[in-house]
Amino acid sequence: MEVEVRDSAFDPGATLNAFTARATGAGAIVSFTGITRDLATGDLQAMEIEHYPGMTERALTAIRDEAMTRFNLVDALVIHRYGRLSPGETIMMVATAAPHRRDAFDAADFLMDYLKSRAPFWKREITPDGAEWVAAKDDDEAALDRW
Repeated sequence: MEVEVRDSAFDPGATLNAFTARATGAGAIVSFTGITRDLATGDLQAMEIEHYPGMTERALTAIRDEAMTRFNLVDALVIHRYGRLSPGETIMMVATAAPHRRDAFDAADFLMDYLKSRAPFWKREITPDGAEWVAAKDDDEAALDRW
């Protein structure tokens, strides 16, 4: 389960425990769990996430494999949900395992920057006023420049 694109909820704690148990040779484990956040106005009713099955998994697997090599990882995990999510629901998780902490932290950061900017997901925010597609943010795009 190195890459998983799913429509159902998952338990980040149990997932991290299982990941840690299989990370033989790791001296560091880093994880990040993303939560669907409400808008600044407090009006978000739901976030709808779409993807192309097959294409999305291939893209996430390719970036996970790049992180494995680039950062000398012993393991890496990427989970991302799709479908309709309410504010407060877990939307995604990455976990990295490496012999040393710097590689684990950098790999997790690298994966997160990729997921925010290049992963083939399309997000739409649902509010009382209707639905609107989420546009790419300049800050997220700029974050990729450091890699």
